[in-house]
Amino acid sequence: MILKALQFTNRTLNQFLKNKFGLSDDVVVTNKIIDQNGTDPIENQNKVIITLIHVEQETVKSFYRKNKQLNDGNYENKPLDERYNLYLLVAPNFEQYNETLKFLNATIQFFQINGVLDANTSSKIPKGISRLEFEFEKGDGYLQMHNLWSALGAKYQPSVIYKMRLVTIVSDEINAFESSVNVTSNRTIDD
Repeated sequence: MILKALQFTNRTLNQFLKNKFGLSDDVVVTNKIIDQNGTDPIENQNKVIITLIHVEQETVKSFYRKNKQLNDGNYENKPLDERYNLYLLVAPNFEQYNETLKFLNATIQFFQINGVLDANTSSKIPKGISRLEFEFEKGDGYLQMHNLWSALGAKYQPSVIYKMRLVTIVSDEINAFESSVNVTSNRTIDD
């Protein structure tokens, strides 16, 4: 689901930017900021880069469901559905600084307009994803961004971090099948 959620976000942001600026070529890429050898990936040049920087499990248990009733009345016992929050670094990477700022501004507009993506807002939302919520991550300001870019091994670029909420990961494994319990009563009530 993580890959599907990132690909869907990429496609939706890409289409928004193409429409906004009248572009024919794709301008958004989901990729790492720096290759293992410390160089900028060539596919990141003159693109808006989306990169996953952190995954956090959502701990609100009311979202979780374990047993599913089957047509025969019995239940299948599956592992708990788990929901995760993904932290996305969105960094325009253009040769011209003005282009970087233009695409950063448009990206922020996209997430303001599309704080929630679901079947009501997009008919192309992937199967298995019911809803994605995006929240601007304020963080601790300059120091946090400096530390993040240092940890990535890259030089700072104007960027923003968004928290993508509630990506559900469901296991297809079935732990067991359980019979339903039917309660019948043979007692009578005497008046």
